[in-house]
Amino acid sequence: MRDALRIAIVASSRYPIAQPFAGGLEAHVWHLTRALTLAGHEVTLFAGAGSDLPVDSGRLRAELFEPSAAARSDVSMPALEVMHDHHAYLSLMLSFSRNPGEYDVIHNHSLHHLPVAMGPAVQTPMVTTLHTPPTPWLESALTLAPGTRCVAVSRHTARSWSHVLGDIPVVHNGVQLDHWPVGPGGDDLVWFGRFVPEKGPHLAIEAAHRAGRRLRLAGPISDTEYFAQHIAPSLGDLVHYEGHLHQHDLAHLVGSCGATLVTPVWDEPYGLVVAESLACGTPVACFARGGIPEIVGKSAGVLVPPGDVDALAVAATQALGIDRGVVRRHAEDHCSDTAMIDRYMDIYADLVAEGPVAGAWSFPQEVPV
Repeated sequence: MRDALRIAIVASSRYPIAQPFAGGLEAHVWHLTRALTLAGHEVTLFAGAGSDLPVDSGRLRAELFEPSAAARSDVSMPALEVMHDHHAYLSLMLSFSRNPGEYDVIHNHSLHHLPVAMGPAVQTPMVTTLHTPPTPWLESALTLAPGTRCVAVSRHTARSWSHVLGDIPVVHNGVQLDHWPVGPGGDDLVWFGRFVPEKGPHLAIEAAHRAGRRLRLAGPISDTEYFAQHIAPSLGDLVHYEGHLHQHDLAHLVGSCGATLVTPVWDEPYGLVVAESLACGTPVACFARGGIPEIVGKSAGVLVPPGDVDALAVAATQALGIDRGVVRRHAEDHCSDTAMIDRYMDIYADLVAEGPVAGAWSFPQEVPV
């Protein structure tokens, strides 16, 4: 039995950790926070307003900054949401610095550069999970904070950061398997995720048409113009939009379909929809991009060259014939939140054993007036 830890989890300051999820990162943090709390740890979450977890968990609330009229009128004033993000992370990291004994471990999942850049100001051990390939601001921060402890969500993502960080550990995201029960399957295909061009749902529609199969779509319409131009005109008897579903309803939908189409037009750092589909016993037909091949393996789906819609249509029919029990067992062996939590607990234990970060910057407890 591991000792209980006081863990601060830093997520997005902009998006709530609540269902229906804004994206895969929010879903991941929701599951991680819940699993750690149920395991007996004292978890405090920093996330966007409106976060809602099904277990008791503390909340970190950063100060909301509203620039003065003078500041707003300055030519350098960025978008207001950019200032809100900046102030939220700045106030949070200063709070961590001024209260070094409040937490045993800080686990950073944000995509913002400030938690990394200000990491040396915090004595509490911190680890950052890299959910994306390099972005300019985050790469800059990691270049200037070379001692930052990082893990990646896939070997593909780890390789994309190797020019900055060298070799770093990999912890694949996990899903709570009992929340994604095996479904009976069916004749329909399903695509689920955010409706944005880089996720490629329009390619899923093309592949389903060529395969002669009904396609059911689900997820948030994050890009309304894209949806209106490339998705809405195809909706009808053979292509149906089910809406932005809560997790329980989404699991029921995925489990009732014969195969999931996964169609990214960029290199997915991980591919949480793949893990969720496999947990339901629903095999996948997908483009072999980014970290997706690591999740699918050789038995749980059919991989095709990126962008090849004809091959995807053939793969969809092939995937319908894969044994759903084999798919579920693959998910149990490779995609469970239990394996993910065990791996993170090992990392937390190493950080705690190393003790407070030496040489952390110090800030005054009070600012003189």
